[in-house]
Amino acid sequence: MFLATLYFALPLLDLLLSAEVSGGDRLDCVKASDQCLKEQSCSTKYRTLRQCVAGKETNFSLASGLEAKDECRSAMEALKQKSLYNCRCKRGMKKEKNCLRIYWSMYQSLQGNDLLEDSPYEPVNSRLSDIFRVVPFISDVFQQVEHIPKGNNCLDAAKACNLDDICKKYRSAYITPCTTSVSNDVCNRRKCHKALRQFFDKVPAKHSYGMLFCSCRDIACTERRRQTIVPVCSYEEREKPNCLNLQDSCKTNYICRSRLADFFTNCQPESRSVSSCLKENYADCLLAYSGLIGTVMTPNYIDSSSLSVAPWCDCSNSGNDLEECLKFLNFFKDNTCLKNAIQAFGNGSDVTVWQPAFPVQTTTATTTTALRVKNKPLGPAGSENEIPTHVLPPCANLQVRTASRFLAGAPFLVGG
Repeated sequence: MFLATLYFALPLLDLLLSAEVSGGDRLDCVKASDQCLKEQSCSTKYRTLRQCVAGKETNFSLASGLEAKDECRSAMEALKQKSLYNCRCKRGMKKEKNCLRIYWSMYQSLQGNDLLEDSPYEPVNSRLSDIFRVVPFISDVFQQVEHIPKGNNCLDAAKACNLDDICKKYRSAYITPCTTSVSNDVCNRRKCHKALRQFFDKVPAKHSYGMLFCSCRDIACTERRRQTIVPVCSYEEREKPNCLNLQDSCKTNYICRSRLADFFTNCQPESRSVSSCLKENYADCLLAYSGLIGTVMTPNYIDSSSLSVAPWCDCSNSGNDLEECLKFLNFFKDNTCLKNAIQAFGNGSDVTVWQPAFPVQTTTATTTTALRVKNKPLGPAGSENEIPTHVLPPCANLQVRTASRFLAGAPFLVGG
């Protein structure tokens, strides 16, 4: 009876996690660009705009006269009425880099700056958060199994990954380049990053999140969680660069820039909200955070005793930009929205079932204000400590993994 119930429960989780919204009639930027090029009026304006963007990069605006500037401005205004203006991209899509290139060329031209603001990604359906809400149902299922030991959730998650063909495939695909020495280097960092991006883009969240956001009761568990992305290769370097320099480097890459903008947009803290998140959606924040892994801005847990995360950078040698650098770094380290989202995953709770005390509006300059966020305490005293004195209820997907291990138990490579 139990196996039959479990058989139907797991596909239900996959269905809930994979659902996405189409964004109405909004096209992805590749299709919107193709559509525009087929319309003579749109094509003419689009080609003009692309010349303006190319000219901007070569000091065109200073060298050209007022007539040329007016033509660029006219092209911008005309394209605001086209689907190209509202286009977005899907994370992990086949032509993601090309899509993002089109988006950012439009964004910079129409907005007049290259600041990280709105996310270029199509929002995913908030039903991704249903992984939290199915906890009571899964708990009832597992009450039918007696004497399932409560152990290391992160270890259970790794073993469960080994029992899933997709998870096992993509985890093995990043373990290899992330642990193989190349000449005098620890590993091939570029291949390691690419494989990590594929893992978090392709593997169902119930498995990838289980390994990255597993709740812990001891140091052995939190250290395993910190080691999930093989930080010796994907994260650590001989020296820490300045965070603002790292941000500048990130902005030169379409994928990194987009993932960072997505993180700023969806993990924006808000002191007035119930969840401490401006968008009141933990799932979107976790998705945005995991999207940064495999870029030059790859974040990780900074130690084995808390939920604080940061990219591999610091604010030394910041000069007059020290305050700006610290704001950037603290958006990672002291982000109450992200910390609450990680804890919610471990506790099996979900912010989307809450109602905000009052409307919290977003703007197109969400991430401009993101770097001005003030530090604030995370919930009740002591809740920030990831190794609590009380026992937290395990999340549903980790219960599933525990049962899978209990029924089929198999070790996995590199600590799995």
